[in-house]
This record gives sequence, C-alpha cells and structure tokens, in this order.
Amino acid sequence: MVADGTDERIDPPEITTDAIMTLDDPRFAPENVAIVTGAASGIGRATALVLAANGLTTVATDVDEDGLEETTTKAAELGVEDRLETIRCDLTDDAEIEALVEEAAAIGQLRYVVNVAGMQYISPIEEFPMERFDLIYQVMLRAPMYLSKLALPHIRNAEDGVGAIANMASVHGHYVTRDKAAYNTMKFGLRGLTQSIAAEGDGDVRAFSVSSGYVKTPLVLNQIEDTAQERGITEREVVENVMLGQARTSEMMEPVDVGNLFAFGLSQHGKHLNGGDLLWDGGYVNTYE
Repeated sequence: MVADGTDERIDPPEITTDAIMTLDDPRFAPENVAIVTGAASGIGRATALVLAANGLTTVATDVDEDGLEETTTKAAELGVEDRLETIRCDLTDDAEIEALVEEAAAIGQLRYVVNVAGMQYISPIEEFPMERFDLIYQVMLRAPMYLSKLALPHIRNAEDGVGAIANMASVHGHYVTRDKAAYNTMKFGLRGLTQSIAAEGDGDVRAFSVSSGYVKTPLVLNQIEDTAQERGITEREVVENVMLGQARTSEMMEPVDVGNLFAFGLSQHGKHLNGGDLLWDGGYVNTYE
C-alpha cells in the first residue's frame, strides 16, 4: 500500500449483488431467454449473471466446462441459480451452435443473444499464422453471424416479435494497434454485423455493440503481472501508465460494468439504441492531448 492509500496490486474483481444494475422491464422475465457466449469467465460470465439477476432465463455457454461450473457456483452465491442454464458449445462447430439455439429456444421464448466470446493472438502480419487467424475468425465473427442467423426466426416468432442481439466490440473496433491484425479485424467486423442486423430488424429486433477499453478479465490481469515484472514497475503503474496512458481515467472497468451495459441496451430503456455502439472507453478514442 502506498502513502495515498492506493493499492499497488490489481486484484481480480468480485461480482456482488450491489454491483449489478437492476432494470424495470416486463420482458425481463423467466419465460424469456437470453444466450450469452464466452460465459465461463470475465465479461461473458458477468453478463450472464447480470441478465439472470434481472429475471431472464439465461443460457450461459462456453467450450470451457470447468469455467461454466464456476459461473454456476457464482450464480448460487448471488441467489440466481434457478435462472441460469449452462450449455457447453464449441463455437467452431456448426452442429453445436445449432443445438445450442434449439435447446435455448426449448427452454422458453428466445429473445436475446449476447456475443462475447473472444480470443487474442499477438504477432506481426508477416508472421501471423493463418490457422490462428482462421480460428479467431470462427469464434469471434463467424459464430456471432451464425448464432444471429439461427436466433432471428425464434425472436421474430415471439408474440410481439421484440428482441435484440448484442455484440462485444472494443476500442479496437474503432482504431487499431499493431500486431493484433486478427483481433482488430474481427472487432471491426462485429460492428458491421451489428449494423447489418439492425438494418434488417425492422425496428422490432434491435442490435447494438459495446466497446470498452481495458477490463479486469483474467487475460488482462495476467498481462498486468507479467508486464510489471518485465518492466520492474508496480502493477498499478502498469495500469495507469501503460494500459490507461491514453485514456482519461485511471481505473479499468470491471466485467460487471460491461454486463450492466448489455442489460441496459437489451432493456426497454435502450429502445432507441439500434445499430449503435456503446463506447464506454474512459476517453481512449475521442480525446487526445
């Protein structure tokens, strides 16, 4: 602990009931279903828990079964385990995606899909392995497209035909950094997919994306520790000077903060959010010195 009381170590965030934003929406009810991908950890887990806490039957999916069990455990701690279903799904397998949508639709009225699952690989373009590029494409862009294609008929078949599809974008869907060609490409692509869904949704089926800066996910927190050791600085200095140096804030978002944004966007309070992007980046993109 430094003199001003700032903790030098960046601890993993804990999702608490107090941190979850609850919204008044008659469609946020157990008979309505939301699918959340990447729900074994990080933003996907937080989003699934937030939606379950808001009353939706939430299908949390991921290829990581152990992580899904941890999500279930956390749901029990929050008292929302009866509204959380877990289904293992490999997003590179069309048959598993098809089974996921059918099973979710059998549970209740499928109204919402939140595409969060993502991967990262850092390499210059000249050295970028194409098999890795193809895998990232399958998980981060093709799977959201196919999930949307399969989910849309179910959403439209709701009594009122109302629902929404949300995609996890990033500041890297607005500008790029070097050595992340695949990640950058997929995030820009997700914003294009979002706008395409909105264009065809006729106002009843909305689509939007969320673009955050650095979030306290396991992947990012591991990078902090490694970077601190490599540079001989504290973890706090990594966050404030390395990761958030371009931003106007000194704290990273927590996964639950992003989950709350998704809940807001899906709810009736986001009814005019269609094709748009919630840029919640602490000033990365639109401010400069």
